[in-house]
Amino acid sequence: MQRPIRILGIDPGLRRTGWGMIACEGNRLLFLGCGSVETQDRASLATRLVAIHDGLSRVLEDFAPDEAAVEATFVNRDGASTLKLGQARGIAMLIPARAGLAVAEYAPNLVKKTIVGAGHAEKSQIRMMIGVLLPKADPRSDDAADALAIAITHAHHRQSALLRIASG
Repeated sequence: MQRPIRILGIDPGLRRTGWGMIACEGNRLLFLGCGSVETQDRASLATRLVAIHDGLSRVLEDFAPDEAAVEATFVNRDGASTLKLGQARGIAMLIPARAGLAVAEYAPNLVKKTIVGAGHAEKSQIRMMIGVLLPKADPRSDDAADALAIAITHAHHRQSALLRIASG
């Protein structure tokens, strides 16, 4: 019997980058941990990116995931904010990739549809469904809840995502 696949979900953000770890054993999902890496608003962009790097590196060391999934960036009206989010997302993808993990990307609407059944769900609906799908999980922030949702989405879509990564 194979050991469960450990999946790290990451919700990138410059203020808070959420992370969530689950194990996937067939159709069974197990909660392993979640949290967020927070940065100081007044710190320089470079310092904030280092904090995200170091925080996610510790998560990888502590939990030894097999695969990772990151939420894809949506473009908002403020170009500068989108660019900064993209830099945080780059760090969120770099850390697991440097560790040799396959990194899948999921659009926010697909995550919501997978977890709640509707592509335009509210944060409260996601948190409620996280409680149903992972009863032992108690995310303290929306970022951590979103990261768990991303990990669960990857658990449901991982076969097709890994094929896309391998062929790309």
